Amino acid sequence: MIAQLQGKLVEKNLTDVVIDCGGVGYFVEISLHTYSLIPDGELIKLFTFMQVREDSQRLFGFMEKSEREVFKLLLSVSGIGASTARTMLSSLEPRQIAQAIASGDVRTIQSVKGIGAKGAQRVILDLKDKILQVLEGEDISLHSSNTGRDEALSALETLGYLRKQAQKVVDKILASEPDATVEKLIKGALKQL
Repeated sequence: MIAQLQGKLVEKNLTDVVIDCGGVGYFVEISLHTYSLIPDGELIKLFTFMQVREDSQRLFGFMEKSEREVFKLLLSVSGIGASTARTMLSSLEPRQIAQAIASGDVRTIQSVKGIGAKGAQRVILDLKDKILQVLEGEDISLHSSNTGRDEALSALETLGYLRKQAQKVVDKILASEPDATVEKLIKGALKQL
């Protein structure tokens, strides 16, 4: 198996990159999250996951080990394939997926295209315990204990803001002020949205 690639970035697209390693060009599928983290320089290092099937071989690349681990966990859920897992990592950051799973936030997982209510519940049920173990060493703050976060998100959604945008802003506020009140979260988010 190929665990990582380091080489010259030959081509960079929204869904894939080509990396030249010793004269061999590797086609690597990526998420939008990884795309946003890839520097514009020539040299690149990606953590990879290779999926071998009877009819295909696919290589997926990630800038962060934590994203690769979340990807592998998502693949372990029945009904979640590589394309759906990559779509999840393109729609939400790995930290947001971990937060949603740990706090049982079905709506966030269901907001990803291709995942229904049952699929979202299955992801949470299958991965709730595993996600914390895998991401133990990572700097991921799970705001499951902060019910104000959920209330603030619901209020912002009621005001007409998209949940994904509101989540990013609210999580950013919580990162700097973990004990922020619901009112403070809403006011801070309204200033930034």
